[in-house]
Amino acid sequence: MMNRIGLLHHPKLPATQPMAEQMASEAKAHGLTTWIGSTWDESAVAARIAELDLLVTLGGDGSILRTARMACEQGVPVLGVKMGRLGFLAELEPEEWRAALPRLLEGDYWLEQRMMLEAENHRGKQHHALNDVVISRGSLARIVRLEAYIDGSYLTTYAADGLIVSTATGSTAYALAAGGPILPPQLQNFLLMPIAPHLSMNRAIVLGRSDQVEVRVHTDHQAILTVDGQFEYDLHDGDLVSVQASPHVSRFVRLQDRTYFYRTLMERLG
Repeated sequence: MMNRIGLLHHPKLPATQPMAEQMASEAKAHGLTTWIGSTWDESAVAARIAELDLLVTLGGDGSILRTARMACEQGVPVLGVKMGRLGFLAELEPEEWRAALPRLLEGDYWLEQRMMLEAENHRGKQHHALNDVVISRGSLARIVRLEAYIDGSYLTTYAADGLIVSTATGSTAYALAAGGPILPPQLQNFLLMPIAPHLSMNRAIVLGRSDQVEVRVHTDHQAILTVDGQFEYDLHDGDLVSVQASPHVSRFVRLQDRTYFYRTLMERLG
């Protein structure tokens, strides 16, 4: 049962806050308890999330990625309302909210679970990602050498701009732009995709959920670790980054049929 709903607006998309207030009013008219916050205010969300049955995110895919990471540990499902540019992860257009609300109250929806990644650098800092973890060069246009291992066995050393470790969800993001395959989001797989490799392995490798990837950085200049394209951490020569499936999953409320992904894909890429 969904009795308590959080509505998250985007602080840099002015139209999302009044829309959140309008949606809150509609929800209250149906007897629901609502809370309005910002996708960028992680401390406020963390303080309220245990009380919520659903997080509704107004914005683009970036907003949904932020919300999914905040919601995953508590297992709170996310419903994305498309008010940004791309919308691979969103479920509703803003004008569809009124019609969707009674269906949510009646339980006329299904929950989609998506695998996430857990990355750890040599300093012991852990990061969770729904799309991807990227190890790459910094501001200088010079390659880095990335010594890759799978389950402790040496794979190859990439000489490239970087290496994308992507979930199936992230296969339609940076990995797609780098020439990688499109994976259905329900797959429990992740892939390695080099970025602009030079005289080294240039194909994507698809791995299983139980695999662990380790990457040692070799560089004489700044390199970086990027999580979901939103958080950036410095890497230096000799640093080791390990990536594996996260113990957490993202849960999305779906009102469309279970083949929606392919329809969305054609709409966005057609």
